[in-house]
Amino acid sequence: MAFNYLNLVGNAELMKQLNYAMIYRLIIQQSPISRIQLAESSQLAPASITKITRQLLNKKLIKEVDIQQSTGGRPAVSIVAKFDYYQAISIQLSRSHVMIELYDLGAKSLASKRIPLNDFTQQQTQNYLISLIELFCQEQQKKIKHLIAIAVVMPGVIDSVKGIVRYTPHIHVDNWALCDILKTKFDVPIFIGNDVQSLALAESYFGSTQSVEDSILVRVHRGVGSGVIINQQLLMNHNQSACEVGHIQVNELGERCHCGNFGCLENQVVNNAIEKRAKLLLEQGYRSKLTVDKCDILTICQLANQGDELAEKLIKSAGENLGRAVAMMVNIFNPQCVVVAGEITKSPEILLNAVNNALYSQSLKQLRENLIINCSSLDDRSAIGAFALVQQSLFDGSLLMAILENKS
Repeated sequence: MAFNYLNLVGNAELMKQLNYAMIYRLIIQQSPISRIQLAESSQLAPASITKITRQLLNKKLIKEVDIQQSTGGRPAVSIVAKFDYYQAISIQLSRSHVMIELYDLGAKSLASKRIPLNDFTQQQTQNYLISLIELFCQEQQKKIKHLIAIAVVMPGVIDSVKGIVRYTPHIHVDNWALCDILKTKFDVPIFIGNDVQSLALAESYFGSTQSVEDSILVRVHRGVGSGVIINQQLLMNHNQSACEVGHIQVNELGERCHCGNFGCLENQVVNNAIEKRAKLLLEQGYRSKLTVDKCDILTICQLANQGDELAEKLIKSAGENLGRAVAMMVNIFNPQCVVVAGEITKSPEILLNAVNNALYSQSLKQLRENLIINCSSLDDRSAIGAFALVQQSLFDGSLLMAILENKS
């Protein structure tokens, strides 16, 4: 049998990428950290640690600090991440607007802009998006020192591996090769993904699930989406999607959903469903500080927090329905933490109590004993989910190696 040198070279390059990614992630998560500590944690040879950290220093991804106490002489040198040298543009493309933000590598938002999005075709949206990025770069040229990536998230079925938008609810697309198009135009690595799945990843990197291995995020807005994190990795399948929680049936006597089923979670808990029910109950004579003209979701949450009986009833009902779906996911995935995002979380105590009540009656005791349920600590209307894709590519080493191999 002939020896395959290509496989050997490929494996060596992959191991190099993984080793560099491991060291960079350790520095991010455990800084300040010494080279000796890096060697102990990674089980790599000290010579390898020296080589890797030298290259990361040269590319200004990390920096040395003299903070560790020594027994005498020079202070021991530790390493911390350097966040301000590079920047990434992150974009959330929603049904009604575009949120474009500039982040440093520490997930700090340096600039943001929210622009309305009208009904566009694929080509019109593409041209619009390119022009927005160009204008944003011009406006923020003083803050953009070294742009290393652009990331875009949106609802729908997104093939993040091939960089193709297969389906998005607000634009008719035909295998939209968005990554290749933006790469040609801006000559930086491009990442795309589903907005809610990316938000789950962001929660794992920057939010309330950083300390756990397995978590689920459910976002309620115009629709219901979810993202599942297993062993700190986003759960994906062959179709680059997973867990369409919005079409779990929670009320068999409920209204018909656009998917054809009856009583889907999406029909029970999304913002306009709650607002529609509020108007119906007001018209039936329910007494409340809510009015037919002012019963938007934020007002409902505000009045629920103030003890308004009808507003409480609406949030509690939505929470119970959400809890039924969460219970099914807990029984399947056994997460350590479940996070809820969306405007409905503006009434957190009423919502989470209702979710927990349904969860406790419909999930296995052993799977919920140490389960934490809370509201997202991130702004789900920002582009932080898009930036999570950039962080992911740094942590898996792919973007990290692109930076290290860049001669400029």
